[in-house]
Amino acid sequence: MSDSIRHECGIALVRLLKPLSYYQEKYGTPLWGFSKLFLLMEKQHNRGQDGAGVACVKLDMPAGEPFMFRERHVKANPLDKIFKLLLNQYQEKQASGVVHPEFPDTVKKHFDFGGELLMGHLRYGTSGGYNLSSCHPYFRRSPWPTRNLALAGNFNMTNTAELNDSLIAMGQHPIFATDTQALLEKIGFFLDEEHEDLYRYLRTRSLEGAEISRRISEDLDIARVITRASKKWDGGYALAGMVGNGDAFVARDPAGIRPCHYFQNDEVVAFASERAPLMTSFDLSADQVHEVEPGHVVTIKKRGELKSSRFVDPLPRASCSFERIYFSRGNDLDIYSERKALGARLAGQVLRAVDNDWANTVFSFIPNTAEVAYYGLMSALRERRRDEVKAAILKASREGELSEALLDDLILRNWPRGEKVVSKDVKIRTFIGQESFRNQLASHVYDITYGSVKPGDHLVCVDDSIVRGTTLRRSILRILTRLAPRKIVIVSTAPQIRYPDCYGIDMSELGKFIAFEAAVSLLKERGQTEVLEETYRACQAEVAKPAGAELENQVRRIYESFKPEEISARITDLVRPKGIEWVGEIEIIFQTIENLHAAVPNHRGDWYFTGKYPTAGGYRVVNQAYINYYDRSEGRSY
Repeated sequence: MSDSIRHECGIALVRLLKPLSYYQEKYGTPLWGFSKLFLLMEKQHNRGQDGAGVACVKLDMPAGEPFMFRERHVKANPLDKIFKLLLNQYQEKQASGVVHPEFPDTVKKHFDFGGELLMGHLRYGTSGGYNLSSCHPYFRRSPWPTRNLALAGNFNMTNTAELNDSLIAMGQHPIFATDTQALLEKIGFFLDEEHEDLYRYLRTRSLEGAEISRRISEDLDIARVITRASKKWDGGYALAGMVGNGDAFVARDPAGIRPCHYFQNDEVVAFASERAPLMTSFDLSADQVHEVEPGHVVTIKKRGELKSSRFVDPLPRASCSFERIYFSRGNDLDIYSERKALGARLAGQVLRAVDNDWANTVFSFIPNTAEVAYYGLMSALRERRRDEVKAAILKASREGELSEALLDDLILRNWPRGEKVVSKDVKIRTFIGQESFRNQLASHVYDITYGSVKPGDHLVCVDDSIVRGTTLRRSILRILTRLAPRKIVIVSTAPQIRYPDCYGIDMSELGKFIAFEAAVSLLKERGQTEVLEETYRACQAEVAKPAGAELENQVRRIYESFKPEEISARITDLVRPKGIEWVGEIEIIFQTIENLHAAVPNHRGDWYFTGKYPTAGGYRVVNQAYINYYDRSEGRSY
């Protein structure tokens, strides 16, 4: 994705099912689980670079000794810094003789993360700022182990204000910070209630305090807690939590918007946002990794029992298609195939754009994350060209005109030609204060391979998606014109992004989308400005509806008058760099919705393209986003 946007976070959870001594004996280290947590997080570093956090629960610690720990970091390379810090602590205790790996009990007693239950989080900041207090895991502390709660997640809630209001109605005094805080307090409230119900019942049985505590831990029903806490949740989420007694849970939203996977054997249960990191970290085949079912919470009791329970009524499946287009790592076997298919399905549009001029067209990609789709496009183009060459050879053979010169012309001079035209440099540090200087520096993040394109060639570049068009306008198209091609074709493997997201991706400001800008520009040009005001009033009426009312996406009015090709043509006009001498042609091509669904059949969450949201909160957000645009009010619309 050439445009930078904030998106989904990553979660990891590791629950060891054997004592630490088992892993020391079998794998040579009592920190086997700790190392697996780091590996799961490292293999998901694409999911968050604004902060990282880890937490640990030690099982069966004696009274008076700490049992729950957390470490977080928000500076550059936070994941590396956290694990370097913790490993340094471990090595210092080894050097002092307090910890000896051959005696795992010393590790558990003296090293904070020498425990059986570990959780990690990688953060892309979409709300709450970028300071340490906004970094997961969040903690809720109590002297009762069964009332301690650590929470981390990959999610956005569309109705945080409503959740906070419900906490106030319960008598709490919530701090209006982030949706994470609201969920922590909501789950914590019902965790307290579950604890209190058990405590009051067990006291009537005349049990000793230690036995009461043990029985509460044994009988605590985390699935019931999540079921009660989630009554008003609206959003996309994959939540991981740990209770101080050693219970753990992972819950996924009822539409399956956010991804979550897990693996279990007799040694470990492990969860991660993506499948491939689990496969790599534990040397697994694809069929050994399972999805957390939408609307289900998977609980792991302290005794090691794993159970999946439905906690909310399911919704139609709407798994985020952007996960497949861009966000998730491309080494997952299904994602790799889907990205190739996305590229392949653009072949027809691309050939029309260059008038089937095989001999004078160069194919490339920007940025590096579009490389797999580029391979798919090239494969499809070669298949097409192979069929053309085969037909031409057969015809020439029948007519007695087959010659070496003809074969050279058909195969050697007219075969799809790929080049590494654009490269992305290491991020330039734009520390200069003046904005104009910063923009100049930022425009040089990309560079070109001089000589890779001959003057007069068509140049086709594949991109994952085009959100704002800012990078195209300021940087990519400007530098590509230096190669003096006859025509530049930018090909997006994603359809036009027309509507805001509110389930994980931080793109809720409607006015920043280049497709929306193009549609508004066309309305004004054609004298249809009344549509803008009519849409504003319709959006106001929608957001004024009471909670629970059925809502509609009124912003679709903005696009109704135009074919996708008309909007694409206007986007081309808007992103063309100003003040350049090059006079060649530019064309922007977008994937069709039909081809998206064909290439990515099992992830049909496409609300940012179609405006069809999986929850009521999405419709409220899209209408509010337009109101904010019309009122010139900046900021998120939820």
